[in-house]
Amino acid sequence: MRRTIFALALCASASFAQTKKVVIVSPEPAMLEELKSASPKARLVAATPETLKREIADADAFIGDIKPDLVRAGKNLKWVQTMSAGVEKVLHLSGGNDLRDSGIVLTNNQIVQGPEIADHALAMLLTMSRGILTFVEHRKQQKWQARPYGGIELRGRHAVVIGLGGIGQQIAQRAWGFGMTVTGVDPEDIPFSPFWQKVVKPDQLNQVLPTADVVFISAPHTEKSHKMMGPQQFELMKKDSYFVAVSRGGIYDLPALVKALDSKHLAGAGVDVTDPEPLPEGHPLWKFDNVIVTPHIAGRSDKDRARMVSTIKENIRRFAEGEPLINVVDKKKGY
Repeated sequence: MRRTIFALALCASASFAQTKKVVIVSPEPAMLEELKSASPKARLVAATPETLKREIADADAFIGDIKPDLVRAGKNLKWVQTMSAGVEKVLHLSGGNDLRDSGIVLTNNQIVQGPEIADHALAMLLTMSRGILTFVEHRKQQKWQARPYGGIELRGRHAVVIGLGGIGQQIAQRAWGFGMTVTGVDPEDIPFSPFWQKVVKPDQLNQVLPTADVVFISAPHTEKSHKMMGPQQFELMKKDSYFVAVSRGGIYDLPALVKALDSKHLAGAGVDVTDPEPLPEGHPLWKFDNVIVTPHIAGRSDKDRARMVSTIKENIRRFAEGEPLINVVDKKKGY
């Protein structure tokens, strides 16, 4: 069945009294109906792949992962809203007239999936530190074996959270709740919080890695963060520490992670994101008993969709009313 593309296109107009035309990339009719109620000054138009370029030609806004040809076709575009928190798909585009180089405002769904992703990150850590993977296998064999058991107590351990934005802060909060001390790594000036002991800049990463019992990856994927966890960084990690990646696979070097696991330098790893993605069948990472691999679903739950729709709906209202948008992305920084 051919996928339908709904285009929300908010039409350009000098007067707010005039209805604005809008374009959303979404197959869900319920979502479309919900967004229609955002503002009487916004008129939502459904478009097929064949009519999308024509509909976007006089649009003010586009909701979805926009491509360069649509940026060029949307002569009146003033705003693009992505469905996800990550924006590398729409910013790392070729061509001189792409979204990054334009005057179009970009907004995303940052923090919306923070609770789910933070829960997922801690679930991975707890599964490894409490040896749950072993007992899952024992259950299949109906095997009761209490010893040997090497469960790890998290209280008093140290976590390094790379990327202390909306998601990273919620990971830090949960780690703190388990009695861990937390060091954040972030290029921005992060305000003080009882949930983290200190925050260092990315160029200080190598200084804090040897102290970490677990390293969490929750940073956006940008040109500066690309492969920031490379071979040297994995070597610097404390022996028998854990590695958990829940934001983007491009931030860490996958062969270096495999090497660290193969040499038994790391006690385990949990990854919801990889590069390449999907993780190919037969890849060495699949072979480790102390590795958890989930298929980029950390942000999914029974509640994330409602928050996502609510954020987009609020931005449609703000755009139609001429108010400042929320979750505006710095296109040069990439987050």
